[in-house]
Amino acid sequence: MPRNFEFTSLDIVEMIREFDAVEMNREFDVVVWGATGFTGKWVAKYLFEQYQGTNLKWAIAGRNTEKIQEVRSFIGDEDGRIPSILADSTQEESLRSMVASTKVIITTVGPYAYYGSLLVKVCAELGTHYVDLSGEAPWIRRMVDSYQGTAEKSGARIVNCCGFDSIPSDMGTFYIQQKAKQLHGEYLDEVRFVLKKMKGGASGGTIHSMFNVLKEAVEDKAVRQLLANPYSLNPDPKFKGPDRKDQTQPVYDSGNEVWTAPFVMAAINTRVVRRGHAVLGFPYGENFKYSETMVTQKGIKGRLQAASIAYGLMLFTGIGITNLGRKFLAKLLPSQGEGPEVNSDNPGYYIIDFYGKTSNGKRLVARVKGDSDPGYGSTSKMLAESAVCLALDEKDLEVAGGFWTPASAMGNQLLERLQKNAGLSFEITQK
Repeated sequence: MPRNFEFTSLDIVEMIREFDAVEMNREFDVVVWGATGFTGKWVAKYLFEQYQGTNLKWAIAGRNTEKIQEVRSFIGDEDGRIPSILADSTQEESLRSMVASTKVIITTVGPYAYYGSLLVKVCAELGTHYVDLSGEAPWIRRMVDSYQGTAEKSGARIVNCCGFDSIPSDMGTFYIQQKAKQLHGEYLDEVRFVLKKMKGGASGGTIHSMFNVLKEAVEDKAVRQLLANPYSLNPDPKFKGPDRKDQTQPVYDSGNEVWTAPFVMAAINTRVVRRGHAVLGFPYGENFKYSETMVTQKGIKGRLQAASIAYGLMLFTGIGITNLGRKFLAKLLPSQGEGPEVNSDNPGYYIIDFYGKTSNGKRLVARVKGDSDPGYGSTSKMLAESAVCLALDEKDLEVAGGFWTPASAMGNQLLERLQKNAGLSFEITQK
């Protein structure tokens, strides 16, 4: 695997000294970087409401004092009980000081290809655990190739995709596989994610991250090849498994007698699930298959709905591959730092079914439910609990430093926290 670092003996000695000094001065368990943005504010609000009066030591961080004060008002911290940190994503010493103060960094500052690389570098060097909301596969691939070795040496657990993309996918697969082992004595040979229902909207940060991936794909053939590779995030992206490209057309599900459409987040979710499986050593077997889709309805109405989603995604992509097209779409969609309209009386939800079968034909169905809008409400809780898990459950986690997925890094510890605190439920609905 390509790496971009070379260390002399003096470099290593200096890194050890710096790392030891940092470990003695960790003031916080968790720092929320990007707390002044749309999703960052909701992460801070969740931590304020869920963890006040507990032993969790946390802080909010941003680059603007006035906006940090706005966050305090938003979360209800009028007395200034929560510490704040000023930092700048473009200045390494500024980031290094922030990162050195905490066990775990939460970052909501995207697109990550623009604003995230330096932070990953510093976390990997200082042994600070890291969680983000990235859905940018090309950027994640670059970070793994650049800093995997550094994170292994420092002990930093770098965990991407800790929101709606891709915790329900990764943790849902983990859950149904553990249940399959318990109930059938073997793991599932295939798992299908089927989004049944969802109410919510996308944040501006998510949309602009998608724009950036489209821009990179147009400009770089290697990015186009990476996006077409179903195993692009595996430790070895040349791995050849049974999965092929994600669904792009309406497909009739004869088993459930419904039409299905492409799921927009499948492009990142499927690769995260496959990476998690690979970094754990392929416990489900190298022929394990995973796919994602979404249900529409039965009959001609469902077929038309599935077709409109499929061709709508094609149209979005076609428009988004040009600068002019992205500018046009940006006028219609939320800007960075903005998000969907928040209705506390109707906070949104999602329901996902996981259909699994073993090599011997035994079947299992699991359901994952979230109690709020996937774009900010549920995402903010999942992201926060991922960070808290890395900070407070550190001794119970079985993995060392490096780049992980939520399930491969935190497994049962995160599953417990998501169900206890974050409004997610996991259950077997059919054996």
